[in-house]
Amino acid sequence: MTNRKKLSSLPQVNECLNSPEGRVWLEKYYRKTVTRSIREVIDSKRKEILGGADPDVSLDALAAQIEEKIKKHSEYKLRPLINASGVVIHTNLGRAVLSDRAIENVKAAAGSYSNLEYEISIGKRGKRYTHIKEIITELTGAEDAVVVNNNAAAVLICLDTFARGKEVIVSRGELVEIGGSFRIPSVMQASGAILREVGTTNKTHLSDYENALCGNTGLLLKVHQSNYKVIGFSEEVPISVLAALGREFKIPVVDDLGSGCLISLERFGIYGEPAVQEVIRQGADLVTFSGDKLLGGPQAGIIVGREKLIQKIQKNPMLRAMRIDKMTFAALEATFMQYLDEEKALQDIPALRMLTQPKDIIKKRANRIRNSLKKLISERAVLEIVPDQSRAGGGSLPETDFPTFAISVRPVNMSVNALEKKLRLGAPPVIARIQGDALLIDARTVLDREVKTLVKSVAAAFGENQ
Repeated sequence: MTNRKKLSSLPQVNECLNSPEGRVWLEKYYRKTVTRSIREVIDSKRKEILGGADPDVSLDALAAQIEEKIKKHSEYKLRPLINASGVVIHTNLGRAVLSDRAIENVKAAAGSYSNLEYEISIGKRGKRYTHIKEIITELTGAEDAVVVNNNAAAVLICLDTFARGKEVIVSRGELVEIGGSFRIPSVMQASGAILREVGTTNKTHLSDYENALCGNTGLLLKVHQSNYKVIGFSEEVPISVLAALGREFKIPVVDDLGSGCLISLERFGIYGEPAVQEVIRQGADLVTFSGDKLLGGPQAGIIVGREKLIQKIQKNPMLRAMRIDKMTFAALEATFMQYLDEEKALQDIPALRMLTQPKDIIKKRANRIRNSLKKLISERAVLEIVPDQSRAGGGSLPETDFPTFAISVRPVNMSVNALEKKLRLGAPPVIARIQGDALLIDARTVLDREVKTLVKSVAAAFGENQ
């Protein structure tokens, strides 16, 4: 058959849409997706013919390819995956996993109208933040609270509200950079505040702050070194001392905690992360922290502190551009409420549970995964349980290694890189770590409900259908 005849035998888009297969596709998928997929397959066959090939272009032959295209285009780009990396608060993987209660509250709020900005008791418009203020102030001991869309925004609006055109004194050792090259000096510049560095990289004294005070000082800012640590010959000014200085000169003191821990983790051997309520007790006027790090909730920036200062922030026009939506609100409120019982919070909030989970529990999960895999791929891979170290991630607890157990998978007839790629491109994707010639599946960050799916995914990567 000549190229011209072969091209003329290609089915038309409408012919495909009106076929029995097409009618099924239109019932299950969006019309634009179906039409796009049909056109793409027809175009690919046209190119094959023009290139000298002689493909089967009957509708029966094309149907499977069209359906595969439709399914691909119908997939959501934001997809759930299995985190087997051992990094609990993994920024690239969405940070904290929400608790069941938070998920249920999001579903309820998203699927219905709500009193987000409506005061039911008086039948009039209300304020968005009054609903969540009570639970936050109860837990932190602060006078008032307001919430924005992330902690960077929380710091930005504090600077803009109190220090636009004024100097903000910060220790040189606290000019941090977080993920995405986001730097404290850059936030200063964006807010219109003037950075005044004091001290040195490793040592800053109270006298450094005192000597820097002037008539144009707007804020004293302390930044918690959440993603790194200066050790050895070092010194910093405690927040209690800095707060006393601020009170003496009537200058607000802001402590950017970043991670937002509400429970002391020292009994679990985790040190160096101050609790929000402790910083408030020590006299900080405002404290900012994240919702999706050690708090274990959704992405948000929480600002707590003195009522007079919070009210000024609430009057800042920038607040509207930074406000949270009803779904974030629902998840955050549910997360905060779980802290009313600390022991239950440690068990029910996934990030806290993973970070504080006993090693024997992790080892049991690792054994469960390995034993299941042995039944399926024992001839194709060497499987071992190995001790390893997990990390908190998300710029939290940089000095803390969390002892864990991982399943070491060493493929026999496949490179470890090929195995990693197959798992990463699977459904669902599995994100693990390569160490030497083995793939490590850290059992700490694999949820119990994911174990069976994980095992099936690994077996499928080795060509075992389960």
